[in-house]
Amino acid sequence: GFLVRDYKGDTAAVAGEAFDASFVNLEARTIRSTLANGMRLTMVPKKTRGGSVFSRVYLRFGSQEALRGRTRVSVLTAQMLDKGTTTRTRQQLKDELDKLKAAVSISGQNISSQAIIETTRGNLPAVLRLVHEMMRHPSFDAKEFEQLRTQMLAQLESNKSEPNPLASVAYNRHMNPRPKGHPLYTPTLEEQIEEVKAVTLDQVKQFHSELYGANNGDLTIVGDVDQAEITKVATELYGNWKSSRPFERLANGYRDIAPTTVVIETPDKTNAIFIAGLNVNMRDDHADWPAVELANYMLGGGFLSSRLGTRIRQKEGISYGVGSQFQAHPIDDAGTFLAFAIYAPQNVVRLEAAFKEEIERALKDGFTADELEKAKTGYFQGSQLARSEDTQLANALVSQGFFKRTFARDADIERKIAALTPAQVVEAMRRHIDPKKITVVKAGDFANKKPAAPTP
Repeated sequence: GFLVRDYKGDTAAVAGEAFDASFVNLEARTIRSTLANGMRLTMVPKKTRGGSVFSRVYLRFGSQEALRGRTRVSVLTAQMLDKGTTTRTRQQLKDELDKLKAAVSISGQNISSQAIIETTRGNLPAVLRLVHEMMRHPSFDAKEFEQLRTQMLAQLESNKSEPNPLASVAYNRHMNPRPKGHPLYTPTLEEQIEEVKAVTLDQVKQFHSELYGANNGDLTIVGDVDQAEITKVATELYGNWKSSRPFERLANGYRDIAPTTVVIETPDKTNAIFIAGLNVNMRDDHADWPAVELANYMLGGGFLSSRLGTRIRQKEGISYGVGSQFQAHPIDDAGTFLAFAIYAPQNVVRLEAAFKEEIERALKDGFTADELEKAKTGYFQGSQLARSEDTQLANALVSQGFFKRTFARDADIERKIAALTPAQVVEAMRRHIDPKKITVVKAGDFANKKPAAPTP
């Protein structure tokens, strides 16, 4: 992102406050309201250095039915929004944002489209107007469209030989199979290329006029914000913008998937990718969620020290980056646990052996009381740090708005994590992480780089 530091205007002297990012204080500082059309407006006003302010405009629209076969159309539609409006060219938009010292990026897929905004207090109203213009009145210029298509195709072509995108696609196709055309279907890279080639400008225009609207959206703002003024601006810009079709979120249930091993050859690539994981039948309000969340933190989710990191990166020295992720959803029971590593292909056998050993050791012996206490401290510090980052906070408020949650719930979860014992953690892990169900995907130049044997 850009830095406000170099700006020598009237806000240069504004220092930030020492903001208390505790859940209690955040909840007290959060101002929630709803516009006439149903869009939620959420603000956390605070004094920031240089008067900086972060915002998200998050639109939701459409349904599984409305999106059938239109995923690629939805992506291109969102990507076209900052390429020109009915009154400004792409270059004029860029110049205007530069003048306003603003960074804006717009993206979207399927049933959502969002703008990520960074600017200063005095410029926020003008920036919100500009973003509204991009999202609501794009010009969909034919030349810009062909240029975008060309860029996307070039990116996809290069992805076809890259271990990371190939492994991700293979993993998702196996773990979340869907019929072709379903918005949650994962196309192969070849299919994505065909889809991008097939999209027409008329389809993009039609998608936008039929589905875009703000009535199921969230506008969140964190930082130096004039509450009364922004409420007025938001009401004027978004308060009457409605989608012409009903909105239904894409439901995604748990799938019990038979494990497999997929090996993808990527000739002449120096790095290889390893992904291993399973689907977890759990929502994030499940009684075991705090325990599995902390277990994942100790296995590979933690920032610095984790079981997988210590073993694979430090002790064996065979990975440039290793970690794990655990995710569960507030409404769907489609949880996931996965580990990933980047490594030299000749070390694939050692890497996989080390991964399996560490997972099995954790499931057999659990974690020590000391390890658990250190992990809790690290986890809470990480969470506190994330809440102190205004851009991350603006993000968190979007999902809070949609799922009707508050910081009181977060505080409750942290109390549950703080109370966990080693026995509770290992028991929860055993209930939800079955090593026999783990699918492994490996992508790399394995044919030319013969594996080194595992160290006994």
